[in-house]
Amino acid sequence: MKHGLMTSVLLVVGLSVVALWAALRAPAGALEAPSFVLPDLAGKVTRMQDLHGKVVLLNLWATWCPPCVEEMPTLEALWKKMAGRDFVVLAISEDEVPSRVGPWIAKRGFTFPVLLDEQGAVGAKLGITGYPETFIIDRNGRIVHHHVGYRNWVEPKIVTALERLMDTGEWRLAS
Repeated sequence: MKHGLMTSVLLVVGLSVVALWAALRAPAGALEAPSFVLPDLAGKVTRMQDLHGKVVLLNLWATWCPPCVEEMPTLEALWKKMAGRDFVVLAISEDEVPSRVGPWIAKRGFTFPVLLDEQGAVGAKLGITGYPETFIIDRNGRIVHHHVGYRNWVEPKIVTALERLMDTGEWRLAS
């Protein structure tokens, strides 16, 4: 009986240590990425939950937004640079007329995944205040970084931070 009790105690202590370690590794204030199911430009459904285990750059944008238009080529360059890794760029268009998005993307030759959210549900869940807004989500589905406005996503410090996040689970953006 003592042996079984000791094994149970050790198991509980071990699991507690693992849970504490995981909690300490999570960035302070890290939030869970919202759950969503959205179609891409071809109508294929993407579920956020299916991306667990990958690092995700989630960009909310609109075709009528000048900073979004300026930022899109940097997302394409990052998508190509990170090809073959456990990394996904998801650009969620919150345009109210989704039929305009496909031709807009095709005209510019962008190849990263674009999802359609004409109701703005994902942006509402995230509490965005404008466009573009971008969220970096770790392999466990936690938001580790939030950026409002234009950003050049292929700046070396950003690529280094994303690679570190993929390799070690740590997000640290050098200033």
